Amino acid sequence: MEVDVSKFNIDAPRWDQSTFMGRLKHFFNITDPRTVVVSEQELDKAKILVEACRAGVTPPGTSVEQLHYAKKLYDSAFHPDTGDKMNLIGRMSFQVPGGMAITGCMLQFYRTVPAVVFWQWVNQSFNALVNYTNRNAASPITPGQIGVAYVTATGTALATAVGLNLYTKRAPPLIARWVPFAAVAAANCVNIPMMRQQEILNGIAVTDENDNKLGHSRKAAIKGIGQVVVSRIAMAAPGMILLPILMQRLEAFPFMKRIHFLHAPLQVTLAGGFLLFMVPVACSLFPQRCSMAVNSLEPELRDSIRNQYGDKVQYVYFNKGL
Repeated sequence: MEVDVSKFNIDAPRWDQSTFMGRLKHFFNITDPRTVVVSEQELDKAKILVEACRAGVTPPGTSVEQLHYAKKLYDSAFHPDTGDKMNLIGRMSFQVPGGMAITGCMLQFYRTVPAVVFWQWVNQSFNALVNYTNRNAASPITPGQIGVAYVTATGTALATAVGLNLYTKRAPPLIARWVPFAAVAAANCVNIPMMRQQEILNGIAVTDENDNKLGHSRKAAIKGIGQVVVSRIAMAAPGMILLPILMQRLEAFPFMKRIHFLHAPLQVTLAGGFLLFMVPVACSLFPQRCSMAVNSLEPELRDSIRNQYGDKVQYVYFNKGL
C-alpha cells in the first residue's frame, strides 16, 4: 500500500502511550531481541527512511509496514534525544541476551565468595553501560563522574552480596539463593542515580506538550530517575525471586542430580524466558515521556513558566530515560 505522506506521521505513537497496554505493545516492539542481529547497514537505512518521512520525502512505493519496521529499528537502536546510534550492549533490545546470561550465572554460582564477586562485577559493569546508554542525553556526564558512579555501584553490589552471602551461611538454602537479587536491587538504587548524577545536579530539559523548551528541572530528574530505578528492580524481580524456587525443586529430582553440568545452561535459558516478558513489562510501568505538574516544579522555574504563559501550561514533559 502506497503511503500518503501528507497524512502519515511516523513519530505518532502506534499505540496509546497513556495506557499500560499501549506502552506494553510499544516496548514489546522495540525491545525485540531479534533486532540485535540486524546489520549496521540496515539500521542506517532505517534511520534514513525515518528522517525522509519526517521531511515529507518518503520514497515512492514505500509501504506503511516498511515505515513501521524502519521506526521499530530506529527506536531500538538510536537514542531518542540525540538520534545517535547507541552501543549494542547498552540497548534495551540487548537486555534479554545479555541479561539472561548474567542473571543465570549469578543465580547458579552464588555459593563461593570469588564467584559472587566476579558475577556481581560483571553485572554492574553491564548495568553501568545500560544506564549510561539510556540516560537523558541532554545532560552530559564526564569520564570522571562515570568512573565514580561505576566504582560506587559496583562496591555497593559487592558489599551487599558478599555480606549477605556470609550472613546466610547457616540460613536455609533458598535464602542464600535470593542474595543475588538483594545485591542487584541495592546496586540499582545506587548505579542509576550515580550514572545520571548530572541530571540531578543540573536538572533536565522540560517542555510543554508541543515540545517547546521551558527550562531545566532537578525535581523532574529525580522523578524520572526514581521511576527508572523501580522499573529496573521490577525487571529483575520475577526471575531472580521465582527462578531460585523453581531450581531448588528441580534439583531434588534424581535426573537433575545426574546432569549437574546442565544446571547453569538451564538457569540461563529460564532467566531468558523471564526477561523476554519482564523487559517490556518493566519499561511499560511508567510513560517514557514523563509529565509533571507545573505546581510541583522548583519555585523559580514555576514562576518563570507562569510569568511567560500564565495558566496555559499546567504540565511539563521530559524524557525520563529507560
